[in-house]
Amino acid sequence: MKGVHKPLICCAAFAIFLLVATHAGLAFTNAPAIGESLPPFKLLIPQDARAERYLGLSGPGQFTIAQIEAKVVIIQIFSMYCPVCQKEAFRVNKLYSTIQKRKDLKDKIKMIGIGTGNTPFEVGFFQKKYEVDFPLFSDENLSIHQILGELRTPYFIGVKINRDGSTEVFYSRLGQFRDVNSFLKRIVELSGL
Repeated sequence: MKGVHKPLICCAAFAIFLLVATHAGLAFTNAPAIGESLPPFKLLIPQDARAERYLGLSGPGQFTIAQIEAKVVIIQIFSMYCPVCQKEAFRVNKLYSTIQKRKDLKDKIKMIGIGTGNTPFEVGFFQKKYEVDFPLFSDENLSIHQILGELRTPYFIGVKINRDGSTEVFYSRLGQFRDVNSFLKRIVELSGL
């Protein structure tokens, strides 16, 4: 190509690669790696009694993911301002209700959402507007966002809680899931439930 500089061609090629990789769902972050422990962070125990019971927690204070009474925890990283999170809220709600209806999974899989950069008010607004029944938590100061590798939204992390209280990430992926039953089947298979 006469008249085109090689650096310009390299930059254009890299931009195309970046666009394709991003579209394919590859996150250029330090996302929690499959097979490793979930990076440690704490959340406030919900003041809502129903959410407390659902998670198997009690009293005031903080908790870690490993303290949730379950074998598997699905963490949704969302933002009230994320249009995909808003659009997919009905599907995430359907996942929760599907798990709750299955006696073989109800007590084994729990779900939480973490509103990255969202205030408690914004998280509450999202929860009410989209009728989310599982517990949502605020990460207003982005501390959890940083610990988890500055993930984009929506992001789903599947965590297995081992008998010794350790955690293991078995699913870590950016983007929405298309089919609730296929996603749940994958979660069950990957976690070994």
